[in-house]
Amino acid sequence: MADKPQFTFTVDLAVIESLGINLYSNAAAVLSELVANAWDADANEVAITWDVEHDTVTIQDDGTGMTAEELDQRYLTVAYKKRSTEGERSPLHDRPFMGRKGIGKLSVYSLANRLEVFSAKDGAASGFEISLKDLREHIDAGLEYNPDPADVPADMPTRGTRIVLRDLNSKRASVTKAALRRRLARRFDVLKFSSDASDRFVIKIDGEPIGYDDRGDLKRLQYIWQLGVDEIAQIHTPRVKRRWLVPEADTIVDGARGWKLEGWFGTVNQPSELIDDEDKHESLRNIIILARSRPIQEGILDQLDFNKFFGNYVTGQIRAEFLDVDDADDIATSDRQRLLEDDDRVLLLLQKLRQLFNDAAEQWSEERPKEKFRQETARYPSMQEWVARRPEAQQKAARSMIGTIGALHLDRETDRPALYKAGVLAFERIAIEDSTRELERFADGLFASDVLPLLATSRSYEDALYLQILRSRLEAIEKLEMLINKDELEKVLQKHLFENLWLLDPSWEGAAGDSDMEIALSRIRKGVLFDKTEIENQKQGRIDIQYRSAAGIHMIVELKRYGRETSLDELVEQGDKYHEALTEVIKKRGQPSSGLNVVFVLGQEPKVGYLGESTLDQRIARDLEHIGGRVLYYDKLLNNAQQRYREYRERKVHATALDDVLASLDAHIPEPGSSTSA
Repeated sequence: MADKPQFTFTVDLAVIESLGINLYSNAAAVLSELVANAWDADANEVAITWDVEHDTVTIQDDGTGMTAEELDQRYLTVAYKKRSTEGERSPLHDRPFMGRKGIGKLSVYSLANRLEVFSAKDGAASGFEISLKDLREHIDAGLEYNPDPADVPADMPTRGTRIVLRDLNSKRASVTKAALRRRLARRFDVLKFSSDASDRFVIKIDGEPIGYDDRGDLKRLQYIWQLGVDEIAQIHTPRVKRRWLVPEADTIVDGARGWKLEGWFGTVNQPSELIDDEDKHESLRNIIILARSRPIQEGILDQLDFNKFFGNYVTGQIRAEFLDVDDADDIATSDRQRLLEDDDRVLLLLQKLRQLFNDAAEQWSEERPKEKFRQETARYPSMQEWVARRPEAQQKAARSMIGTIGALHLDRETDRPALYKAGVLAFERIAIEDSTRELERFADGLFASDVLPLLATSRSYEDALYLQILRSRLEAIEKLEMLINKDELEKVLQKHLFENLWLLDPSWEGAAGDSDMEIALSRIRKGVLFDKTEIENQKQGRIDIQYRSAAGIHMIVELKRYGRETSLDELVEQGDKYHEALTEVIKKRGQPSSGLNVVFVLGQEPKVGYLGESTLDQRIARDLEHIGGRVLYYDKLLNNAQQRYREYRERKVHATALDDVLASLDAHIPEPGSSTSA
């Protein structure tokens, strides 16, 4: 009777296909499983020889190794439950076991068609080899497959395990050595164990240890947030402008059960820096969640509902040990790239991450424009000078605007000067009325990434340039100054004031007429608003009444002759008629009837009866309040216009300086059709 074969491989082919060949899509994922096995074996070093030119990859560790019997019972048994059999932690270094499912060993069949395994323990070594082709044939035929024993290489150490992958899958083994180093460095939270201590754990590729610099993400960070502990030394983050240490109390996921988060996340200067030029299949825009020092969830950003703009810049590595504990269900998928989303632990994890990222996004949104302002004003000195010339109350908003434009991600850097020009013009447009609140809202609102591109492409801002507005206002006031005698007031001001309603009220900038509303009002006017005398006066042009709207306000404005005397009672009676008629028209049009104003422009103060303790202005305000009524005077309007004229003349000096700023930005904007604008 023949001796029983030394080794027996028992598994259904479907398992090999599902959990091995088809589950792992890249070499780094395969090697991660083998590195995890070395960690669990209490190895201090695992050495990978990446010799794809000779169709071979070798993984050697100096761990405890396995006897021939253990190779057969443990390595060749799919779904071997290490934690149930050997405990939760390694015997020598007391490491938490990374392995749990017992299927990681199948990953090699996605990378290689031939496998050799050698292991040495207690001075004895043994090994076997598996041909994937032979394995398929045996299982398809319903036959038991017995791996062939292999001669142990002469250079095999007396302790540890060596795995040799041959006849490689060319597609999955096509990754470069640099990319492989980067992927492994990012997938194991063991770099901190690479010291000379007895429990060190070093991963080498072709003799060179993997370190923090191999990660690729740390050296690109602009800002970093560390959870609870400052564990990433500044030497590994040379470009970081600011570091935040999140208090440990804010990392608690469930205090009663001792669940918390550790690790770090950070942002880069531009989203393009998260694209690996050497490894197009590996994006650095990724938060990897680890448990037991290895990935348990990748690509978790897409599951979070938080500041998406911030999310385009973020990368990181966060530990959540509570996701992989022995007294709870296994919630990791077989490839360890996803978690079961309906588990209580996952829901709490997502909730905490969402909170952390939203808080960080606010800090980032406040800090980043400051740094960008420093960078961009060094690049465009004229903008620094423009900010310095602004009133102190406006400078913060101006700096924020410039920093925000500088922080925007653009496909073409040559578009940025045009955005600066649009932003400066929009800022100046609002600043004409010195509206600090509106300026701050404008600067803050720029974080909607699509706002400024619209400004840059919209000709409306070019049509309403600060300089054009300023010059047109100077012309309007100069014209008034030429006609500032009472004989001309009625003829000139009626038309001129309706064309320049900002002279009546600065908030009526851009007030517009409505022809349909005018027609409707005229019909009511003939039958309701005026008595016979008033209608005759209107025909003679001696009374001018018009409708305007601006910013949700409906206005009827009556300009009376400069010398016309009137009484407050007369104004109240007329105002009631106007208000009633306008309300009726607005109601028929289905519009809100709030925000109705009736404005009288007079040359003489209205006559009133007994004032008592009230002033004339108080009495007028009280009697006209119910119709939103006001009384303005020609002389005061003209005085205000003259005052504004002086202010605008002073601004003309500023306008000349602004011309220089715009010209300097124009110099950086490429001509249409030039090679730099493509």
